[in-house]
Amino acid sequence: MRGVAVLSTSGLTMQFGPHRALDAVSVDVPHGVTGLVGANGAGKTTLMSIALGLRPPTAGTVTVLGLDPGQQARELRTRVGYVSERNVLPEDMPASDFVKHLAEVRGMPRHEAKGRASDALWLVGLGEERFRPLGTMSTGQRQRVKLAQAIAADPSLVLLDEPTDGLDPVQRDEMLALIRQISEDFSIDVVLSSHLLEEVERICDNIIALDAGRLVAHGRLEDLVGDTAIVTVELVEVDDRPGAADAVEQHLLRAGLEVVSRDMTRLRVGGADPRTSLDAIRDAIASADARVRRISTDRTTLEDLFTGVSS
Repeated sequence: MRGVAVLSTSGLTMQFGPHRALDAVSVDVPHGVTGLVGANGAGKTTLMSIALGLRPPTAGTVTVLGLDPGQQARELRTRVGYVSERNVLPEDMPASDFVKHLAEVRGMPRHEAKGRASDALWLVGLGEERFRPLGTMSTGQRQRVKLAQAIAADPSLVLLDEPTDGLDPVQRDEMLALIRQISEDFSIDVVLSSHLLEEVERICDNIIALDAGRLVAHGRLEDLVGDTAIVTVELVEVDDRPGAADAVEQHLLRAGLEVVSRDMTRLRVGGADPRTSLDAIRDAIASADARVRRISTDRTTLEDLFTGVSS
């Protein structure tokens, strides 16, 4: 089944009254770890709920692991693990019983589910804590329990909705490393939803970017941001040249470069070849008779990409 797209949509649309949560989204998600990015309200959770068969779309089609969530939901849920953004867990239930129960719900025999629950909790670092009631656990531990229940039934795909929500920086780093390890060690495909672009960039192979329900970018991360560069130009503000920064920006645009962002006298300029960009920037500064404080070059980030395509 490795040749089948992890998730495929065509014209996928979801309308809630006057609000369009997804707007004709067509995308194929390849194998590996895929980041589903966008601001809160971009349509990420809606896409996941449709993929799980929890609600039918208004229009369009979706398949997950080659299955139709609307018609083959029971089979699909035996092959897909899910971590909800909501942190609603049974307070009095021990972690091991919770993970075991959900493995059984996904079709795993009871005698096997008990061992798998224990293995999954050890894997996420909660082996010694597996018999503790969920209500006595920290936010970080509860997030790990949620991940354990998603992988206990040996899924082909795991959907993670904001898995680092509520975690401190150290816990976030540990969770991201754990997700990447699980994908690589057990050949589990992952779709990770997050509004934190930096953390997605750290562990994902592929990116799907949504903005107000629209698909604005998708593809392999290295193809989208890997070899491009951003040149940051900081100009000196001079009283007798109040429009110098505007003039530099206009020269750059006429030269075919992309001004990714502009903050007063600070411009971030996109270009595939930084040497070509630097030549054009030099000419623009000279033509505008502007004065330079600093020029620096760094690699394009996912935030730069997303800012550009959603503006």
